[in-house]
Amino acid sequence: MSKTVFLGMSGGVDSSVSAILLKNQGYKVVGVYMKNWSKDLPGMKCPWAEDLADAKRVAVKLDLDFMVFDFEKAYKEKVVDYMLAEFKAGRTPNPDVMCNEEIKFKLFFEEAMKCGADYIATGHYAKSENGQLKLAKDANKDQTYFLYRISKDAVAKTLFPLADLKKPEVKKLAAEAGLANAYKKESMGVCFVGEVGMKDFLREYIDLQPGEIREAETEKVLGYHDGAVFYTVGQRHGLYVGGGLPYYVVKKDLAKNIVYVSKNLNAADLWTKEITLTNLFFREKLPEDGEVLVRLRHRAPLIPAKFDGKKLIFAEEIKRVAPGQSAVIYKDDVCLGGGIIA
Repeated sequence: MSKTVFLGMSGGVDSSVSAILLKNQGYKVVGVYMKNWSKDLPGMKCPWAEDLADAKRVAVKLDLDFMVFDFEKAYKEKVVDYMLAEFKAGRTPNPDVMCNEEIKFKLFFEEAMKCGADYIATGHYAKSENGQLKLAKDANKDQTYFLYRISKDAVAKTLFPLADLKKPEVKKLAAEAGLANAYKKESMGVCFVGEVGMKDFLREYIDLQPGEIREAETEKVLGYHDGAVFYTVGQRHGLYVGGGLPYYVVKKDLAKNIVYVSKNLNAADLWTKEITLTNLFFREKLPEDGEVLVRLRHRAPLIPAKFDGKKLIFAEEIKRVAPGQSAVIYKDDVCLGGGIIA
């Protein structure tokens, strides 16, 4: 008897092609749309109904059973409230990481298993092999950075059909299958509200106060910001101050609502040789010598470091990463886990 896979279908091309591949491999595929967010924001319509319709169309075309799991309440509590609290505390969280840990590979996983699934699947670019989470073939699209906190149980029961494909191949397969969403634009906004930018989203939930942008070396007021929570250390775009060489954010004083900037690329606040991690999560045993590879942003290169159980120590100085972001730790092509930057 063929095994049953519950596939998370977002209405996008990646999960749709995943459905085709799983069917071709002989699985009984049940498409599941996760309704995580449906609230419209002023001037911006949440695309959930449109995405659901796209997912349903693909399910009908491929003759799949189809279900909707409503996770909206849990999503608000576990992802949105967490994200807002982090921003208010002056950190820069990653909602995609939290969504994967709490919703897609926990709630969805648990519900699917209760409904009789043998496996779950998603359209992420990653690989599950012998219970380990590994890098996908498409280095440019690899999404293990966002998946590093998912449990060992979930990894062992998850199929990633796109593990060995590159994005152009996925689009080609969608076009060949005549899928209406073959050329659907990828959402680049907040993970759950389509094209809405983070700034626009936060404006709805955080009482933002304008404040000064000052030069770090001189305390000279160069301009004004519309909320210090929007700025991260190392940021240079969207400052709209000065001319000539670009200014970089070097620190924030949330108590006084001041953002400090500098033109000095060698400013001490911009660089570091070590990063302390909190809220650690590891699926795999760490190497005894502590020698690991680290990814500090999605699509950033893997860089060598030594991990002592709390701190990552680098051979050369690296540009600081905003507190609240994730440092993801690898050994060769295996994602071991990681932590939140303190």
